[in-house]
Amino acid sequence: MSQVTLLEEVSQWNQETCQQELKTVLPKLVAMHHDTDSWEEHTNILQIITSRFLPHLSLPELETGCFSTVLPKVVKVFASLLEEISKQIGGLSSQNTELHVFLRNILKLMVQTLESLSGCVRRVCSFEESVSFDAIRSLPSCILSVLKDTFQHCKDSEVMYSGRLSLVGDLLQSLFKEAYSLQKGLMELLDKINLEDTASEEEVSDIITVIHSLLDICSIISRLDIALHANTWKFIIKQSVKYQSLVEDRLRHTDIALSLCEDLYTSVQNCLELAQQIQQAGLQEVVHCPEYKLFQKATKMCRFFANTLFHYTKEFKAFLAKSCCRFHQLYLQIHSKFPPSVCAPSVPSALSEELRVAVLVPMDAMLTQLLSFRPFAESVLEPVHQCSTELCLPQCLLLVNVLGKLSSQPEEVLRLWSDGSQFSEENPRWSVFEAVLQSFRRCMLERAVPVWLPGVMLRGQAQGRVSLHQHVCAHMCACVAALPAQHFAPLERSLLATVLQAETQTAVLATDVWCFLARYGTAELCFHHVLLIAHLIRSCPGEGYQLFHLALLLRRLLFLMTPKHQVEFVEHFPPAQEENLCVWRHTLLRCLCTEAHMRVEKEVLSGASVVLQEWQNNSYRMGDIPKLNRILGCVLMLMGGSNLQPECVITSVKIISQLWSRMSSNQVQVHPPLQCTVKLLLSISAVLIKSIEPHVIVQAVSCLSGLTSQKCPDDLLLAALEFLASMGRVFISPNIQITNHEEVISQTLTSEEIKTKVLNFLSKTVSHQESEEARLERLKEWRSIIEKHIEQMERETSSPVHTPLTEEPCLKRARQETEVEKEYERYLQTAESALKALQAIVGPDHNPSPPQWIRTRLEVLQTLITQINTTAIEQP
Repeated sequence: MSQVTLLEEVSQWNQETCQQELKTVLPKLVAMHHDTDSWEEHTNILQIITSRFLPHLSLPELETGCFSTVLPKVVKVFASLLEEISKQIGGLSSQNTELHVFLRNILKLMVQTLESLSGCVRRVCSFEESVSFDAIRSLPSCILSVLKDTFQHCKDSEVMYSGRLSLVGDLLQSLFKEAYSLQKGLMELLDKINLEDTASEEEVSDIITVIHSLLDICSIISRLDIALHANTWKFIIKQSVKYQSLVEDRLRHTDIALSLCEDLYTSVQNCLELAQQIQQAGLQEVVHCPEYKLFQKATKMCRFFANTLFHYTKEFKAFLAKSCCRFHQLYLQIHSKFPPSVCAPSVPSALSEELRVAVLVPMDAMLTQLLSFRPFAESVLEPVHQCSTELCLPQCLLLVNVLGKLSSQPEEVLRLWSDGSQFSEENPRWSVFEAVLQSFRRCMLERAVPVWLPGVMLRGQAQGRVSLHQHVCAHMCACVAALPAQHFAPLERSLLATVLQAETQTAVLATDVWCFLARYGTAELCFHHVLLIAHLIRSCPGEGYQLFHLALLLRRLLFLMTPKHQVEFVEHFPPAQEENLCVWRHTLLRCLCTEAHMRVEKEVLSGASVVLQEWQNNSYRMGDIPKLNRILGCVLMLMGGSNLQPECVITSVKIISQLWSRMSSNQVQVHPPLQCTVKLLLSISAVLIKSIEPHVIVQAVSCLSGLTSQKCPDDLLLAALEFLASMGRVFISPNIQITNHEEVISQTLTSEEIKTKVLNFLSKTVSHQESEEARLERLKEWRSIIEKHIEQMERETSSPVHTPLTEEPCLKRARQETEVEKEYERYLQTAESALKALQAIVGPDHNPSPPQWIRTRLEVLQTLITQINTTAIEQP
C-alpha cells in the first residue's frame, strides 16, 4: 500500500479501528513522518498520529513509541517553515497572489503543528497516574523550541511584514493564540510532575532546561501579552523554589535576576507613560477613563514583578552576588522616577502614590533582606562609585534608609555597614556614615532647588515637609542614638573627614551630627573632642576651608561644654601664648562661663597692648603686621560678646585709635597684610562706633576714601560696608561731617537703568519671572561650575607641591632697611596721617570756613615739601 493510500485509509478509520491497527500502522506512520520532505505530508502525518493513535498509547509507550522519534523532526520542519517565510517575505503583496497563498499556507501548517503538539500535551494530562520526566522527555524540549520560534516570529512580524501585515494578520493572530494555549497546557502538565530528592541526573537536567527555556521565552513575550508574561514568570519562580535543593547551584541565577530587574523597570516606565498621557489629556475624572484601567493593569504588573523579585532574592540570595550591582542600580533608577527627585516625570499625584505603594513597599522589604549580604553592601558603599546626576538623590535616600534599619539588625550586619573595609584583601567600601555624607555632598542640585521630604514622627504626629539637610541630619542622629559605643570610631572618622573637605554645607551637616554626638554622649567625650579640634586648628597651615570648618565646629561645641571643662580648656590653650591665638580668634566669647570669659578677655587685651607697644618700639615695621593681625583677630572675637565690660571697651578703643592713626591708604593698597589689618579695624570699629572719638572716625573714613575698591579683596569691602552701616548709630558734628547724604544719592543715580533698578527694589517689583525649567537648567550649570571649583580646591590642598594658604599672601623677601630709612618712613607716615585728617576738617562742606591763616601755613608747608623733594632728586 502506498503512503498516500495509507494516509487516506487511516483518515477514514474510527477510533476502534485505530486501536486495533495500532501495533502495525503506527510504526509505519512514524517512519513515513521521519522520511518525508513534504511540509504538508509531514503535518498531515503528525495530525493523524496525535489525533488517531496517541490516545491509545499507554504512558510508558509515549516516549519510546512516538515522542522520541516524531518530535525532533517536528522541530526541524517547523524551523524550515520559518526560514522559508524569511526568504519569501520580501515579495509579498496583494498583487502577487501566488506568493500570498503560499505564505498563508505555510502559516496554516504552523498553526496545525501547534494544534498537534497541544494534542500531545492533553493526552499526557489525561493520565491519572503520576507522570515523570522520563516518560515524556522529548515533549517539553520540542514544545519549548517551537514556542520560542513562534513567539519570536510574532514579535518580529510588525517589522518583518511591514505594511503587508493585513494580508496575514488573521493567521498570525491564530498562531499566537495557539502558542499561548500550548504553553499554558505545557506549564500545567509540568506543574503536576513531582521530582523526589532522589531524582536522576537526567530528570534534574530536564527541569533546568525547562526553566532556562522559559526564561528565554520571557524576554520575547514581555511586550506581547501581559498575562502570559506574568504566568511564565510565576512558573519559573515556582519551579525554581519547588526543586530548590536539586537545581539551586545550576540555575542561571544572574540571568533570572537581571531579567526580573529589567521587566520591573520597564513596567514602571510603562505606568509612568500612561500616567503622563492621563495628565496631558487633562481628565478630571481620572478613575473613569479607559487610560486609568490600563494604568491599573500596568500597576499590577509592577507590583507582581517587585514581589517576585523580592521572593526570588529571599530564596536564592546566596547565589546572587553578581546581581547586587544591578539590584543597587534598579533601586536608584526606580526611586528617581518618584518625587522628590528633580527628574521625576510630571504625573498626577494620586497615580504617582498608587504606583509608589505598589513598587517601593516590596523593594523596601527587598532592601531589608539584602542588608546582611556582603556583596550588596560592597556595591552600595563602593568608594569609587559615581552616580549620574539624576541618581544622586536616590543614592542618598537609599543610604538614609539603611541607617534607619541598622538598629534592628544583628551585630555582624551593623559591623558590615558601619565599619567599612578593614583589610587590604577586602573589596574597598566606605562606612555607611561616610557614604551618606559623600552622597549628600553630591546632591548640590537638590539642595539648591530645594527638594522637600516628609518629616519624621514627633510626639505621634508626622512633621511637615523638611529639607534634605534636615532629613539626613535627623536620620543620622537617630542612628547615632542607637549606635553601640564600639562603632563610634568609624563615625568620628567619617565626621572629621567631612569637616575637612571643601563643600561647606556638607561640613555643616557633619557639624550638626557631631554636636548631637557631643550632647548625647558624656561631658568628657565632648571635652575630648574640643581638645582634638583645637589642636587641629592650631596645626592648620593657613586660612583655608579646613580651618573655617573646624572653627565652626569648635564654636558650637564650646557651648555644649560644662563650665568646669571650659575653664580647663582655657588652661590648655591660654590666649597669652601666641600659638593659641589662631584658636581663640575663631571662637565666641559668649559661649564661655564667667570665669573663663574674664580670663580670656583679660589675656587677649593684655596681649594686644603688648603687641601694639612692641610694634611702636620697632618703628612700625611691616614685618610685625602678621603678628598684630593675629591678636586683632582675637580682639574682634571679644566684640562678639554681649554686654561688653567698660574696661574691655576702653582698652579696645584705645588700641584701635592708635592703629587708625598709623593707617595710610597708599600703603594699604600695596601691602596685603595691611589690608587684613584695616579689615579687622573696620569690624572692631563697627561694634565700638559709639565709643570712638570723632577724629578717629574721620581717620578711618579718610583711609577708606583713599582706597580703590577694584584693588581691594572682597572681605575688606564687606568690612567697609559693615563699618559704614554702623555710622548711622552715631551723631557726627556738622563741622567734621564728611558726607552729604542727599548729594551722594543724586550722584549715584547716574543712569536710567540704575534708577529703574533702585525703584524696582524699593517697590519690591520682580522684573523677570524665571520658569521652573529654566531655573532647573541654570542650577544644573551652576552645580557643574561649583563642583569643579571644589574639586580644584581639594586637589590644590592635597597636592604635594601645594603651598598652604597663610593668613595673608606670602610676602616677598623683606627689604633690609637701614636705621635712616626707618626714620624716613616713620616721619612720612606721621605727616601723611596728619594731612589726611586736616583735609577732612577743612573740606568745602564744612561750616564755618577755616580761618585765613590756615592757607598761609599750608603754603609754607608746600614750599617745605618742594625743597625736600628737590634735595632728594639732586642727591646721587
